[in-house]
Amino acid sequence: MLRARKRPPTHPGHILKTHYLDPLSITIKDLASILGVSRKTISKIVNERGSITSDMALRLSRAFKTTPELWQNLQKNYDLWHASHDSKDWQNVQPLEKAHQISA
Repeated sequence: MLRARKRPPTHPGHILKTHYLDPLSITIKDLASILGVSRKTISKIVNERGSITSDMALRLSRAFKTTPELWQNLQKNYDLWHASHDSKDWQNVQPLEKAHQISA
C-alpha cells in the first residue's frame, strides 16, 4: 500500500548532485569518466530527466561506497509517487476477489 504523501520524493539525480558531486567537487564529466558512461547519461540523471537503472545503481554504489539498493530505492520511490499522482487509471482496477464476486 502506498503511503499518503503530499510532496514528491526527491529525484535521485538531485541527491547525487547535492550530496555527492557538489561536496566532493566532482564534475559531471569527471563522474562519467569514473563510472565508464557518457557525460550525457550523468547529465540526464543530475538534471532529473533520466532514471537510475540497475546498472547505474551498481556503478554509483561502487564509486561512492554505498549500496545499489540505496539508489534503486530512491528511484523506485520517485517513480511510484509520480505514477500514483500523474494518472488515476490504476484506481479503476478492481481487486480480484471483488471482481470475481461481481461476475459470479
